[in-house]
Amino acid sequence: MMTKTVLITGASSGFGKDAVRLFQKNGWNVIATMRTPEKETELGALDRVALVRLDVTDNHSIHQAVEEGISLFGGIDVVVNNAGYGSLGALEAAPAEVVRQQFDVNVFGVIEVIKAVLPHMRRNNSGVIINVSSMGGRVAFPFSTLYHATKYAVEGISESLQYELEPLGIKVKIVEPGGYKTDFAGRSMATFGTGDLLDYLPAYDAFAGQIDSWPMSDRVWEVAEGIFQAANDDSWQLRYPVGADAVQLLQARKEMDDQAIKNMISGLI
Repeated sequence: MMTKTVLITGASSGFGKDAVRLFQKNGWNVIATMRTPEKETELGALDRVALVRLDVTDNHSIHQAVEEGISLFGGIDVVVNNAGYGSLGALEAAPAEVVRQQFDVNVFGVIEVIKAVLPHMRRNNSGVIINVSSMGGRVAFPFSTLYHATKYAVEGISESLQYELEPLGIKVKIVEPGGYKTDFAGRSMATFGTGDLLDYLPAYDAFAGQIDSWPMSDRVWEVAEGIFQAANDDSWQLRYPVGADAVQLLQARKEMDDQAIKNMISGLI
């Protein structure tokens, strides 16, 4: 049986880095992509792991990374769109550059990576595209409007794309993590608050004050396992919630009407 190859975006930290380790440990070739591969030391020491530059906001680097990965390993069986960017603040106060960056990374980058790898997968009549969304792709919280907009978009892209690609033998999967203790809220989060719009400040301060006390799981490896499960699942299952909070909240969203879920979320904050 031939060794399979996976390309993972955003592999320098968090879920992406854990996924690289897990796939490699299980005998896969891994194209670990990141904006600055020259800064990565740990992953480069692993067998069958290639560090490749890929910036999801740079189409040229996307196509170069895909071509390099195919040249190195002979093909790409699975693509994991993991690179992500978050933002926190009142929509009215959002700087234009933050709005653009949020969509460039979380939506347009995902689309361009998929478009770059599809010609190869179509030729092989096989492949798996895994888009890392979030429980925030189906349930929304306050002051995260831009982030939720992009994750809802990833869900819609994936759900529609499955119909286009299933006749071609290509699977589409969505991994939906809950809350985990990663550095996402640091290096991958733009916090712009309410700017000079004081009307929003009481509600924003109340919400922001709750965030640090939210129960966040330190079992970060669960998300890598969810990604690995999706990659190896021969079924056409679309969604893979990961984490007890994601499972519970998404189940509640399925069972509740809009007013009930609003009341529940309001109670959490």
